[in-house]
Amino acid sequence: MTREITHSQAVNEAIAEEMRRDERVILIGEDVAEAGTPFKVLSGLVEEFGTDRVIDTPIAEPGFMGMAIGAAMTGMRPIVDLMFGDFLFLVMDQLCNQAAKTHYMSGGKLKVPLVLRTNLGATRRSGAQHSQSLQALVAHIPGLKVALPSSAHDAKGLLKSAIRDDNPVVIFEDKLSYQDKAPVPEGEYIVPFGEANVVREGNDVTLVATSSMVQVCCEAASLLEANDISAEVIDPRTLVPLDERTIIESLKKTSRAVVVDEGHRNFGVTAEIASRISEKAFYHLDAPVVRMGAMDVPVPFSPALEDLTVPTPQAIAANAGRIFRGDLLHAI
Repeated sequence: MTREITHSQAVNEAIAEEMRRDERVILIGEDVAEAGTPFKVLSGLVEEFGTDRVIDTPIAEPGFMGMAIGAAMTGMRPIVDLMFGDFLFLVMDQLCNQAAKTHYMSGGKLKVPLVLRTNLGATRRSGAQHSQSLQALVAHIPGLKVALPSSAHDAKGLLKSAIRDDNPVVIFEDKLSYQDKAPVPEGEYIVPFGEANVVREGNDVTLVATSSMVQVCCEAASLLEANDISAEVIDPRTLVPLDERTIIESLKKTSRAVVVDEGHRNFGVTAEIASRISEKAFYHLDAPVVRMGAMDVPVPFSPALEDLTVPTPQAIAANAGRIFRGDLLHAI
């Protein structure tokens, strides 16, 4: 049985179910208890689990991240709520030099079963310091797993997988999707890491999209369909591990690819995925792989300017149409 619930409700359910299942699971971060976070995603958890397990912290990201890593190393399974993904810069030493490396540096004797929940995405009018999509930063670090759910179904399933994983996991949620609804099973389920989702099947071009860009690419696919171009939309769901097989199999069928991510285009997620496609499906390609991401500028506060910085369905459809027609010089 399934029911339609919001992305926010799915995250809340996942945490509550895992806290009931395993008393070692705790939740820590700014405003996670009394306020339920600024997005109200965690509302109600403190009433059920109390302030010993749902712990409000001071505004001290490096401090509470370090506390969570210590707790994970000594038997707990903490979920750290980082209010905005932009605050990753404040916890990079703890996350990348401690959590990511402890298992390796201890010769496998220690592990850090920790989940860092945070968000991504522009077009919320939050300015340059609260609108970034920084998933490429942590995907670059060996020892971290990285997940990007694009729906309520995947938000719940991936988060439950992350909480049960013995490795540190960073999971990014699109802050604009919290009220979006999707069918979610009533019973127990998880979404395994490293298994991409073919969101929409097609034959002429493959659109590989992460997080917020999955829905944008689905809209682009509808625009392409009106012009008799069949687009396949693939959501990797996790960057680390990355399901290369599903992406490559799609390319063998379509021979063309557009890779879309809301992070900045330079040195980002799109570059890595495009590179793997070029290395492993080169002889199946009829056109160069096109990459689309956020403009390489700080996210503007002006709504008119901010809306220009991220890929749109129209721009994605235009690029896909150009490589389908062989008009490579004008792909943008």
